[in-house]
Amino acid sequence: MPKGDIKKVVLAYSGGLDTSIILKWLQTTYGCEVVTFTADLGQGEELAPAREKAILLGIKEQNIFVEDLREEFVRDYVFPMFRANALYEGTYLLGTSIARPLIAQKQIEIAHKVGADAVCHGATGKGNDQVRFELTYYALDPSIKIVAPWREWSFKGRDDLLAFAREHQIPIAKDKEGEAPFSVDANLLHSSSEGKVLEDPSKEAQPVVYQRTISPMDAPDKATEVRIGFDKGDPVSIDGKALSPAAILTKLNELGKANGIGRIDLVENRFVGMKSRGVYETPGGTILLAAHRAIESITLDRGAAHLKDDLMPRYAELIYNGFWFTPEREMLQALIDRSQEHVEGEVRLKLYKGNVMMAGRESRKSLYSSTLVTFEDDKGAYDQKDAEGFIKLNALRLRTLGARRKKFDK
Repeated sequence: MPKGDIKKVVLAYSGGLDTSIILKWLQTTYGCEVVTFTADLGQGEELAPAREKAILLGIKEQNIFVEDLREEFVRDYVFPMFRANALYEGTYLLGTSIARPLIAQKQIEIAHKVGADAVCHGATGKGNDQVRFELTYYALDPSIKIVAPWREWSFKGRDDLLAFAREHQIPIAKDKEGEAPFSVDANLLHSSSEGKVLEDPSKEAQPVVYQRTISPMDAPDKATEVRIGFDKGDPVSIDGKALSPAAILTKLNELGKANGIGRIDLVENRFVGMKSRGVYETPGGTILLAAHRAIESITLDRGAAHLKDDLMPRYAELIYNGFWFTPEREMLQALIDRSQEHVEGEVRLKLYKGNVMMAGRESRKSLYSSTLVTFEDDKGAYDQKDAEGFIKLNALRLRTLGARRKKFDK
């Protein structure tokens, strides 16, 4: 993009080394006014220093936006996703993927508020996040200009970044001078660690990689019991106490961490085409997935449950690839949300050394009938003789095929 084409840009800004360099690079390369947006998604970092650093780098107070999005993140993004029991490639709970559309949405809202003509992110040209950010930008404002520094600047590596920082007097924390052993992204749902020492999938991740969980081998020898209440498919209480969405996930994270729950080490297929090894921790989400499937097992009709399972990989792939703000995702969401109308009740779990074990589930809207399934006297609720006709009808085509084989396959 030619220099000078951009007048004002909204930068997704963490206050870390990379985005601080991007901030100054925007000023020096484009000569534009920079607006910073810092989102609190429960990453566990103090956000005040980001504001202070932005001011130090010459950003006007009115151009600094810091927002606590934890409740919105869990209520409007995480919980809708969990209603679908979404897993990418059968393993990944989509912790990073689901955060990007919210950040990008807020950037567009701020751009409209301050009259900015461009937005900027710090995602690399090899990853999925650039796609997730930019698909959201274009979906919400087709005319917005996008700056992706990692696809534009000439910096070859960390030494170049540090030299630029020193040249422009960008503060660098002492512990940031050395190269970090791996890259970390975190929010209230999960933390992910990728790159560098983790790039060889044959090597075991060292204990220092894990930040959200203790090792299952170090977890208590006694199980922790927890009760999770649901209404319309969403968790609404823990141990009988009503809590907000963010408070529920925070509490489940604490329980999961203490019991070594939620660690996965996987090689995934990125949307951009390469395979990537990552170590992810999703303690609360792992507990929530097990609980949600349990309450669905007694409240959701077989046909609806199986259809949801059929559609889930497609839904998960849409989120992973960045297509949150699309007609197809919204159509699937409407179907999923409709299925959750009667998904209510309480699930009892035992957490033990990395495992989430079922202890019980109950609902006033349960479809489970002990009268129908009992091996004892069912008082005439089910005539076992009816099964004979059911089996013969389902076997009709098989019997026809068998007769042909018997006749011709000699």
